[in-house]
Amino acid sequence: MIPSTGQNPALRFAPSPNGPLHLGHALSALLNADMATALGGRLLLRMEDIDVTRCTPEFEQAIYEDLAWLGLDWERPVRRQSEHFDDYRAALDALIARGLAYPAFMTRGEVKARVANAEGDGKPWPRDPDGAALYPQDERSLSDSERQRRIDAGSRHAWRLDMGRAIEACGEPLSWTERGDGETGEIAADPAAWGDVVLWRSDAPSSYHLSVTVDDARQGITHVVRGLDLFHATSVHRLLQELLGLPAPVYRHHRLILGADGRKLSKSEGDAGLSVLRRQGLTSADVRRLVGL
Repeated sequence: MIPSTGQNPALRFAPSPNGPLHLGHALSALLNADMATALGGRLLLRMEDIDVTRCTPEFEQAIYEDLAWLGLDWERPVRRQSEHFDDYRAALDALIARGLAYPAFMTRGEVKARVANAEGDGKPWPRDPDGAALYPQDERSLSDSERQRRIDAGSRHAWRLDMGRAIEACGEPLSWTERGDGETGEIAADPAAWGDVVLWRSDAPSSYHLSVTVDDARQGITHVVRGLDLFHATSVHRLLQELLGLPAPVYRHHRLILGADGRKLSKSEGDAGLSVLRRQGLTSADVRRLVGL
């Protein structure tokens, strides 16, 4: 059980409407709903639809139908990230003003080539907890005039957090309260393991790290319940919370539902889709049994 924070408890289920929900989503949604009920709190719904090319109204409507079939109810209105880009931009601008974010001009191909060259010479390249290569730090030292020259010239760029400066700005070690299915207690945050994370993408507004941090604060979320695959990312979110003066929720990272290949379910696995199970005649009680609740 997740303890109360002393605030009016609020939990959220935050899917991306870019495909059908599956059993992994069902577990997360049901845990959020069950804990909101146990705490006498609120259940909110958020559509993480920053990727406006892949997210569609049809998928969003399907999510509502799946959640209603599971017997869930949630507060209205639903928060859609695509309606709040100004909130994320304001947060980014606050970090830029403090010298904690910088424009990053290297393409994915350039980064990949840099990593391959280094590793080809036998030099290990640092990687984040998900196994992705960290972004090179070259552009941290570019002058403001050079950065502006490139931007004025139309160079495509993202905005990245200067992790070194950001950690220094916090001034003290960070941690979060964890009540999940893995480690529990007060967990030491290690944002440096992620390097200079993207805050604002070159091909889409904002990023997951920035938007989820801002959204949780805007919605008054006191308890974040989500999959263990996001456990380590909490270090970045705690750092952004401190830098932006936002409250820190209590976290519960729950076990994952795995597919036949032993990997986390994806939206491409149709046999685990909730709409498929519904058409097969299963009930919400059946789904609870399938996800081990």
